Amino acid sequence: MSRTNFQELLDAGVHFGHLARKWNPKMAPYIFDQKNGIHIIDLHKTIVKIDEAAEEMKMLAKSGRKILFVATKKQAKDIVSEKATAVGMPSVTERWAGGMLTNFPTIRKAIKKMSTIDKMKEDGTFEKLAKRERLQVDRQRAKLEKNLGSIRDMSRLPSAIFVIDIQKEANAVKEANRLNIPVFAMVDTCCDPTSIDYVIPANDDAAKSIECIMNVLCGAIAEGLEERKLEKDKEAPAEEAAEAAKAPARKLRARKGAEAKAEEPAAEAAEAPAEAKAEEPAKAE
Repeated sequence: MSRTNFQELLDAGVHFGHLARKWNPKMAPYIFDQKNGIHIIDLHKTIVKIDEAAEEMKMLAKSGRKILFVATKKQAKDIVSEKATAVGMPSVTERWAGGMLTNFPTIRKAIKKMSTIDKMKEDGTFEKLAKRERLQVDRQRAKLEKNLGSIRDMSRLPSAIFVIDIQKEANAVKEANRLNIPVFAMVDTCCDPTSIDYVIPANDDAAKSIECIMNVLCGAIAEGLEERKLEKDKEAPAEEAAEAAKAPARKLRARKGAEAKAEEPAAEAAEAPAEAKAEEPAKAE
């Protein structure tokens, strides 16, 4: 069953591509027509691709994996930040720091630095610094928060990334490709889709188009998270029942162990007189 509606995509302007003279021939399979010098995207194919991406994202969320959302263009950043945060996924909406994936340990160090500054403020160490040093630390903290604040809880590399405007976020796509991290992306008619694993042919310039597709994908992620939670709730009673079933066997083993220990001194006491009797004739001789 389709997750999205043709009319919704049409109303959001998802079908508007780029200028025909700026098109990329590799996007030809997803182009329906040309009107007033602008390519029109085939929304029937977009729906198929959205549903495919949504199903995959749902499975990733259900298995407890993270999807990193990347969108630094003005009309997308606020929408992406809000929707990704709502489903507990990390996002990059300010600036893609070079090496964010390929040099992830260094990025983690920067995030830890941010946590260290927070601890300094909590334990009073920050107040002991000179006024100039406090200003420098505050500026550093603000800069780190702006660029890395949204990924501070990302303790490991994401299982996938979602990109809006693959030309603008080319570095993010390259790093993901290099590490074999699957890439989901909204791809306009002027882009080369060959480096994208899950292509969603769509208008990546209009805020309504971006919001429409984000709603579908984040809705699928929310479903995956809910199913994961339900499975965990079902597993908990089953585990408790299994533990309860093991309890009598444990008690029996413990009782047998106690009996065995109690028998050891009795056996030693019985052996002692026998040894003494064996020694007496030897003394008599």
